[in-house]
Amino acid sequence: MEQQFIRRFFIRTLILLAAVVAAVVLFDPFYQYHKPLPGLKAVLTDKEYQCVGTLRNFDYNALIVGSSVCENYNNGWFDQGFDCRSIKAIRSYGATADLKTLLDIAYEEHTLDYVFYNIDPSSLSADAEPTFVSTGCPMYLYDKNHWNDYPYVLNKDVLMEKLPYMLAYSFIGDYDEGDSYNWAQWKYFGADLATGMYARKPTIAEMQPENMNEEVLAENIALLTELVESHPETNFKFFFSPYSMLWWDNAYRTGERDAVIYNEKQAVKTLLAYENVEIYYYQDAREIITNLDNYMDMIHFSKDINYWVYDQIATGEGLLTMDNYEERLEGMRTLSQELVETEIQRSLSSTGQ
Repeated sequence: MEQQFIRRFFIRTLILLAAVVAAVVLFDPFYQYHKPLPGLKAVLTDKEYQCVGTLRNFDYNALIVGSSVCENYNNGWFDQGFDCRSIKAIRSYGATADLKTLLDIAYEEHTLDYVFYNIDPSSLSADAEPTFVSTGCPMYLYDKNHWNDYPYVLNKDVLMEKLPYMLAYSFIGDYDEGDSYNWAQWKYFGADLATGMYARKPTIAEMQPENMNEEVLAENIALLTELVESHPETNFKFFFSPYSMLWWDNAYRTGERDAVIYNEKQAVKTLLAYENVEIYYYQDAREIITNLDNYMDMIHFSKDINYWVYDQIATGEGLLTMDNYEERLEGMRTLSQELVETEIQRSLSSTGQ
């Protein structure tokens, strides 16, 4: 009798586990096995868990690539402006090695007509090795071995939270698939918040040598050129986003500003040599970077600024060339100096800092 009970319990447990696995695999909220089922939307809110699956399984011919400042672009803007079908390849840190890894995954099964790639200044001086493992990403979702997916398919949170969440957003409300990974909807942007989040250094450090990152800079540029050279069929549209004047003030006070500009010059000069590359520069958009109401901290700007950047790229504004890139970047150095000496202090004083 006891053996029969144990046998039934064992069989029922297996049936229950099989049902759980089947439900997760069928609906697949992290898109590890397939794109959304007919009638369901692609509900993308967890980039560390969903990005790789979408890169492998979705239909697209364009990517929006970058750090957290790229999460608030609407894919539909690019789809309409460039007659393409785009999804996002996002990594919060925006390090070159991480983004290249995501692009390499995309290229495994896809041909890309466009890559819209935001270059964060910090990415040019970051370590040129991927950080997915060291930052605790769920690597069982990044490899191609589905036999180790049990933390996904046998996960209570996935079954009870993620899957119902995906279904609810598919059938209830007006969820826009183009707003994948968007975080701005419920955020507040304003000068008081941006300055309040800015811990200004009390002293000004000596300006460091501009080539202080020479070795790692060369490694990061090599990752970008390898990407460009390997895919001549892709039109790479690199761009530099408008960080606030607080960011430039911090770069000046830490003694890193000249190195930032040097790094960007070297990257731009190298990449412009390729026929399939365009580079757009918006760091010197004075009206935007001096209006701290556009920001929630030194870096992160509102969705209105995301649209402005998209529109500038779509209309070809802000294009760097071999003839103008040095002048534009030296102009940023001059502008940053002016901001440090006048605008920053005026802004901090007006908000009681």
